[in-house]
Amino acid sequence: MNTKSPNSKPEITAANFPALRSFLRGYFHEDVADEYGTPVEAAEQFCEDADSDERTAVAHEWTLLMNVLQGRPLPEINQALTGKLGGAVRLNEEEIQQVSQIFARCLSARTHRKVAND
Repeated sequence: MNTKSPNSKPEITAANFPALRSFLRGYFHEDVADEYGTPVEAAEQFCEDADSDERTAVAHEWTLLMNVLQGRPLPEINQALTGKLGGAVRLNEEEIQQVSQIFARCLSARTHRKVAND
């Protein structure tokens, strides 16, 4: 039973980050260079391929994960992305920043559309 307080950070597990795990396994796999060029291009492609709900879920979970890992060393971040969540790509600091920006745009676009529809 999960007894964490609402303000505590979630444990980094596939169960706690299911959409992100699916994204990592589908886009940040061992053939990322052949299929997309770079991890950043893979994230851009995901945003084109996925429906709005999928983009929002992955973007939200990416943002949550980056908040959980804030201030952690790069090897620890990559261990979470690969070992714990099933990706096969190790990112550098710049790529993490760029992917974070892509997903921030996904969330921002969703928020703007939701406000416009209200």
